[in-house]
Amino acid sequence: MKIITITINPALDKSTRVQKLAPEKKLRCEAPTYEPGGGGINVSRAIKKLGGESCAWYLSGGAAGRRIGQLLEEEGVDFKEFRCENWTRENLMVFETASGEQFRFGMPGPQVSEPEWRQILQALEEIKDVPEFVVASGSISPGIPDDFYAQIAEIAVKKGFKLIVDTSAEALTKAAGEGIYLLKPNLNELAALAGKEKISAKEQEALAQQVIQEGKSQVLVVSLGPRGAMLATKDGFDYITPPTVKQDSAVGAGDSMVGGMVLKLTEGWSWPDVVRYGVATGTATTMTPGSELCRLSDVEEIYEWIQKHSAPVALLNKE
Repeated sequence: MKIITITINPALDKSTRVQKLAPEKKLRCEAPTYEPGGGGINVSRAIKKLGGESCAWYLSGGAAGRRIGQLLEEEGVDFKEFRCENWTRENLMVFETASGEQFRFGMPGPQVSEPEWRQILQALEEIKDVPEFVVASGSISPGIPDDFYAQIAEIAVKKGFKLIVDTSAEALTKAAGEGIYLLKPNLNELAALAGKEKISAKEQEALAQQVIQEGKSQVLVVSLGPRGAMLATKDGFDYITPPTVKQDSAVGAGDSMVGGMVLKLTEGWSWPDVVRYGVATGTATTMTPGSELCRLSDVEEIYEWIQKHSAPVALLNKE
């Protein structure tokens, strides 16, 4: 297996629709849809939808954790469960048909004990068939230290796999350093990585170069929201702008983007094309309802559009 994804705070995502949200009334909702969620799990799901393979490692607790495994099995995603005593969280998304607005209710993760989170690190330490890439993505559950992803980076140096981290807050800033191949921050997170409180458009290239020169990551892909993404390597920059599409839900868009990128990295694509495909994958995911991810036909159509409308770049190919 070339790709392993790690999710230490997965979620069972429940989505439904209601005519109008109102206080103190019994609201008649449509039958809910359940989907497996959480950073790395969504990365693996996107990879599968794009025709690739990966193995999703995740902490699994209670009925919600078992249900995630059942749903992944139905989607044909390979997975490995690491058991924890407390129940995996459930998230709720409600679409209000009267306004066309989506309301997202994110629950905290379960309390995780040290032996429970350490089992993932031990499995990485002992793995015989070392993957080419490990994607560590998503938030951290209570009880797991902020430097958990940094500990994975130490293992990456020893075992020789390339580590991609997509997280936020202290988990992101503590992970940055030796052993990180790719980080995918947004602009606020880029500022934090560079030790700044705020960032302006004029500063983003200089700060991205600072982060790379300080050895915090070999490559940065900075998410710019609807404006696409900025690719930064030690040799230069590229900006990828997606077409305007009718958005239904942004759930899982960033994870899908990572999935598209890591899949194409395993296929030897150049960095500019890798990020273009990632932006296409993330954009395609915004076109689907609830926590549904991308459709391959949409990804290919958007990628072709981006290729057609992108200026040639002179960045290095994949390292």
